[in-house]
Amino acid sequence: MQIRISTLTNRSCYLPLFLASLILSACGGGGASPTATTTNTPGTTVTGIWNATGNLVTGRTDHTATLLTNGKVLVAGGWSGTDAIANAEIYDPSTGAWTATGNLNTARYRDTATLLPNGKVLVTGGLTGSMAGGISTLDSAEIYDPTTGIWTATGSLTSTRANHTATMLGNGKVLVVAGQDNTHAQIASAELYDQTAGTWTATGSSAIARSNHTATLLGNGKVLVTGGVNGTSSSIASTDLYDPASGNWTATGSLATGRANHSATLLANGKVLVTGGTGYLASSELYDTTAGTWSATGNLAEGRDSHTATLLTDGKVLIAGGYTTMSSTLASTELYDTTTGTWTTSGNLATARSVHTSTLLTNNKVLVTGGGWSASFGGLTSSELY
Repeated sequence: MQIRISTLTNRSCYLPLFLASLILSACGGGGASPTATTTNTPGTTVTGIWNATGNLVTGRTDHTATLLTNGKVLVAGGWSGTDAIANAEIYDPSTGAWTATGNLNTARYRDTATLLPNGKVLVTGGLTGSMAGGISTLDSAEIYDPTTGIWTATGSLTSTRANHTATMLGNGKVLVVAGQDNTHAQIASAELYDQTAGTWTATGSSAIARSNHTATLLGNGKVLVTGGVNGTSSSIASTDLYDPASGNWTATGSLATGRANHSATLLANGKVLVTGGTGYLASSELYDTTAGTWSATGNLAEGRDSHTATLLTDGKVLIAGGYTTMSSTLASTELYDTTTGTWTTSGNLATARSVHTSTLLTNNKVLVTGGGWSASFGGLTSSELY
């Protein structure tokens, strides 16, 4: 299962919060720092309650988190507040502790990380540099080997890109879609990674250039790309389907509301749940893969963007954190019930955060790591378990 970030991982590039070079160097805003407290004992878990677990070695936001085949979690890269980060660390659910592992060859953030069938992790693109020295977009890719803890370079992307998506296809290849190039312009191109050859080849381009979108692997093997931004002052509503068999894209039903920095989750019933997005949206929509249409479903209790969405083993979807205004982040979490199409509030995070990661562990707990908060462009070291 891939949860990305929806992994998750993609921020809008036109909000006032991210204007000019700040777009490419940090995440956060002004305002008071939230209080980071918890009344629960670390290491214990109560249903619907968040509990502190071990702190990251390095505070970070805009990083990646990948569940490895051994049940541990690899966190890599990110933004420190002043610089792109090269280091990586491993979380062990059995001890609740983080330990350093091999450094990336290139510091990066707003990149993607994909677990390959052989158990290794592919990292692609992103931004690198510092606020002092400038930011640039990467075309490099590298692979992490959990058995050695070492990163090795692999074939470079055909285009520089950041704020893109990467999806593991059923045929064993990785599809990378759109994003922003080194001029900060949105691009429409897509490419495929062959892990056997270690090379990238171009595939069909999506109809619209976009970044800060989502990509979801459907049960039929196709990939649904939704929303994003394309250089305009508002989010886009268009959605496209990629067919790995033909390498072609086709338009499908449009979202009722244009959105970027949203989440997209494949549900157990085969539908796709899209939530929130830029403008701090509270609305949610469902995509029917058979009909190719979107329909409204229950609204979130709070509008949010740059949040995370995690499909739980009971079929519910957990939404956590995110921005609620340009200057503040949320500690609240909500649960979506697919049988009723309604949201219910759940326990609050100990620390408000956005641009963080969430990972469903093999013990069915959810690990949330790092992220930014409203008082700083830097990244949090704290992590929590739901």
